[in-house]
Amino acid sequence: MVQHPADPLTTLAHGIGSQHDLPISPFYAFAGAFAALFVSFLALGLLWSTSRFRGDRSGIALPAAIQRAVDAPATRTALRAIGLAAALTLLLHLLLGPDDPTRNPAPGAVYVLLWVGLVPASLLLGPVWRRLNPLRTLHLLLSRALRRRTPGRPLPARLGQWPAAAGLFAFTWLELVAPDPASTTTLLIALALYTTVQLLLAARFGERWFDDGDAFEAYSTLFARLSPLGRRGDGRLVLRNPFHGLDATPERPGLVATVCVLLGSTAYDGFSDNPSWIDTLQTSPLGRTPTATLGLLASIALVATLYCLCAAATRLVSGPHPGPLTAFAHSLVPIALGYLVAHYSSLLVVEGPRTVIMAVGTDNAAEPLPPLGPGGLAALQVVAVVTGHVLGVIAAHDRSVRLFPPSKAVAGQLPLLALMITYTIGGLSLLLN
Repeated sequence: MVQHPADPLTTLAHGIGSQHDLPISPFYAFAGAFAALFVSFLALGLLWSTSRFRGDRSGIALPAAIQRAVDAPATRTALRAIGLAAALTLLLHLLLGPDDPTRNPAPGAVYVLLWVGLVPASLLLGPVWRRLNPLRTLHLLLSRALRRRTPGRPLPARLGQWPAAAGLFAFTWLELVAPDPASTTTLLIALALYTTVQLLLAARFGERWFDDGDAFEAYSTLFARLSPLGRRGDGRLVLRNPFHGLDATPERPGLVATVCVLLGSTAYDGFSDNPSWIDTLQTSPLGRTPTATLGLLASIALVATLYCLCAAATRLVSGPHPGPLTAFAHSLVPIALGYLVAHYSSLLVVEGPRTVIMAVGTDNAAEPLPPLGPGGLAALQVVAVVTGHVLGVIAAHDRSVRLFPPSKAVAGQLPLLALMITYTIGGLSLLLN
């Protein structure tokens, strides 16, 4: 990906984009990726015949003193206060700061520190946004002020994570499609609308609405499945193999849509700086914003369609099994993580510190410098994409040997392998072509 120091709005609102003509041979990149996928698939088929992941039943319990400190009311209150203070600081910068992303840290706080930074924070510490979420704190304060103690109406089970998928789509539309995404006015309107909708729905359904209704909380929780820190089913805080946490991902309505929004929007971000697509946006009779919206929707729909076709083919090959659509959706999470690392890691390292420097009052923050040279950046991107797919193959294999009879366990994964190869081709093509 390439930085655009002269155009901070583009840098902040559209990630780093795809850097074409990277100094790495496409032949070797594709050959290495296919070799990694095929070798891992064959090795798993030969050596991994029974399921080894135990979901939320696994993990080494941390000392009781650590758990007491983490779960203490004072710790929860402090984290709520930090989240609310950060939100109020953001609001002040939007209201009083200049409408210039080179001098106002608010766009960087939203598009870099929150959207990108929440991924490594969740990977290291678990679902941190649940504890920091200022919307939960506002809901709690409003409930106490209005003396509302009722838990709210029950959420329809069929709703699942669909609200989170819709919220993530809305945010990625704001980031990648909106005409002026780094404008303070745009961000204020988006923040006001989102906060109002979330608080009204929380008033109706209670605090548990945020579990799946708040897009950022669901986003954080999804990647926290790959954290070495987690909780067992009995509530104990544990150290665990991240694959166990991934295996515990609930198979709920909207899970596939949520992951496909992450994959499809990242793919669109990589494609959006392609010269042919830029020409299409500039010449489309529909106008730039409607055309870009259709492009984003098409990218997400393509990712979802390929997954659904894979699920149907898996059912034909292996026979009926529980949850044919959602059973393997968890295996897409490492792939989404690989794409996010490839597309946005440099943005976090470069723009994150500058945003913090601006937020504490320094107006002359240094111009961002790429942390890696072109060769190192290319290698990081390819390794991230390929590693994400290999981890997805491992997660899918373990689930297949659990669901399918031994005679069909390997054959049942062939559609999944084809899906992984297709996603790999697409991901590497966006990076290298």
